[in-house]
Amino acid sequence: MRRGRKTIAQINVVPYIDVMLVLLIIFMVTAPFISPNQVELPSVSKSGVAPGAPLEVMVRADGSLLLRDRGDSEIEQAVARERLAEAIAPYLKARPERPVVISADKDVRYDVVMHTMDVLQRSGAARVGLLVKPAEAAAQP
Repeated sequence: MRRGRKTIAQINVVPYIDVMLVLLIIFMVTAPFISPNQVELPSVSKSGVAPGAPLEVMVRADGSLLLRDRGDSEIEQAVARERLAEAIAPYLKARPERPVVISADKDVRYDVVMHTMDVLQRSGAARVGLLVKPAEAAAQP
């Protein structure tokens, strides 16, 4: 007597493995073209007017900082990154509610701006904001 063969009820996974390997190769080839460290921030169509006489911390493309008093004196001073909290303390001691704005060059890395904002908030600045260009000014070369 001859017995009939049982049918095997299994899914053939070889095509799925082939597809996954192709996707893996595609991701490996395209990964170097993605730059997660630099974020292209959008310009705003209608920006609010900066509050009266804020302190401005300028972050230049080379990473150097410049502290500008936009009040009556219009004093500018270069500040080392480690000394930013010490440099801004006299201004905040005189007027603790005084706003501070950060204006960064568009080529500055995002983490440098966030670190600057963190230092300002830790040093006691109650209102910290980012200075932006209106869309009309951003569109001009």
